[in-house]
Amino acid sequence: MAPRSRHERGVEIAILVFDRLTALDAVGPYEVLSRLPGATVRFVATEPGPKRTDNGFLALVAEHALGDVPHPDIVVVSGGFGSRAALADARVLEWLRTAHAGSRWTTSVCTGSLILGAAGILRGLKATTHWASLEQLRDFGAEPVTDRVVEQGKVITAAGVSSGIDMALRLAELVAGRDIAQAIQLSIEYDPQPPFDAGSLAKAPARVRDLVARVRPAPAGR
Repeated sequence: MAPRSRHERGVEIAILVFDRLTALDAVGPYEVLSRLPGATVRFVATEPGPKRTDNGFLALVAEHALGDVPHPDIVVVSGGFGSRAALADARVLEWLRTAHAGSRWTTSVCTGSLILGAAGILRGLKATTHWASLEQLRDFGAEPVTDRVVEQGKVITAAGVSSGIDMALRLAELVAGRDIAQAIQLSIEYDPQPPFDAGSLAKAPARVRDLVARVRPAPAGR
């Protein structure tokens, strides 16, 4: 029997995870994209198994090795402190180049964009990442911008952590249309009304910015 075409098998989504990732970078997009009609979402890693998050208290399980999902329709690259090791991992970079060559969309959340950059995918493009790492995008030939979600053709980068939900909703619209995307938004009741208006460098007072290092996960692994 001939293999099914992409249209016949639905949308295949690969979310790259690794040790010391930021949980919401992966789980936020997963929560949105897993609700797409006909979608298959797989967590992939260089080695299958649990991947400890950067606060050390939670693990996400990658059930698939990179080679198990060589040609996904959508690539989502998580971020977190572990991205520093991932962007120097030749296995990750080679998989990303191959996957990107045939993907419909290649995306990242937070410092996952640095991994895309290390794979050569962001050269000459505008991109975003967590504000604390924004200038590092220049090292990979990208132009850093502060927008929450940045689209450059089929490459979509999201800023820090929670912005992955916004990016995934935009992907849902691109894949299935505005009504389905809005239905997913409603189903997860994504209607942000934060108690504070300090969610960006432009809004947070200096005394709050100075506290960030005390509340972010420690860079040392557990």
